[in-house]
Amino acid sequence: MGFHIRRMTPGDISAGEQFAQIAAWNQTRSDWERFLRANREGCFVAEAGGEVMGTVATITYQGRFAWIGMVLVHPDRRGRGIGTRLLNTAIEYLESCRIPCIKLDSTPQGKPLYEKLGFVSMFEIERWELRRSPERESDAAPAAVTAEMLERDREVFGADRSELLRSIALDYPHLVIHSRGQEELMGYSFGRRGALADHLGPWVARDEPAARELLNEFLRRSNGARIFVDALKGNPWAIGLLRERGFQFSRPLTRMYRGRNEFPGRIDLQCGVLGPEFG
Repeated sequence: MGFHIRRMTPGDISAGEQFAQIAAWNQTRSDWERFLRANREGCFVAEAGGEVMGTVATITYQGRFAWIGMVLVHPDRRGRGIGTRLLNTAIEYLESCRIPCIKLDSTPQGKPLYEKLGFVSMFEIERWELRRSPERESDAAPAAVTAEMLERDREVFGADRSELLRSIALDYPHLVIHSRGQEELMGYSFGRRGALADHLGPWVARDEPAARELLNEFLRRSNGARIFVDALKGNPWAIGLLRERGFQFSRPLTRMYRGRNEFPGRIDLQCGVLGPEFG
């Protein structure tokens, strides 16, 4: 069966949700909507006979670099080159926009394909998971997303993603957390509810006490029976703190890039990333 690639529309989100559910991914309808709001021109589906068979989404950060995520193909349609074609379409689109660097988070299974397409490794990520008895919703007051937080995040991430973070904070204001010293912001974190688990990220801290404070407060505020954290393997505190709270290793990921990585951000301050789909 032949197929063609076209731009994604809101009507395709249901198919994307189905593929993510089959793959046991944590993304929700709101995440698909965030991609379309941010960059509808850069989101694509593979279709044949009116049936959506695969998806890919991109988001551009300040023209400095772009992200590729949501590369999904229905299991019954795999092995036909659909995923590779979608990925190449996304790369060609971003190159036409003169984006100098493309990034993504790869599973071990996908890494050989990305390497063939010119992606190289940046650092290793590990997903850690906590299962616990459901708890009542915290009565914590919502925290504001401050200009200081967004300025720090531009430094940490390497580009402005304030619109995306504000969108997440709007949905889950009680999971926006600050850690402050006497005179400065020592760390911050965001959280969101996924299809399978509550997700902590980004989780950013200048030292171990701040990292611990943010993690403990997130666990207090979240009422999820299942928690995901995508932690940087090289961070000096993150994985030890997760083990301390009973998290178990789930799976590895590799952050990769293609092109000129002129804005790598402050990897040393990142305990956990926003997520494989967004960076």
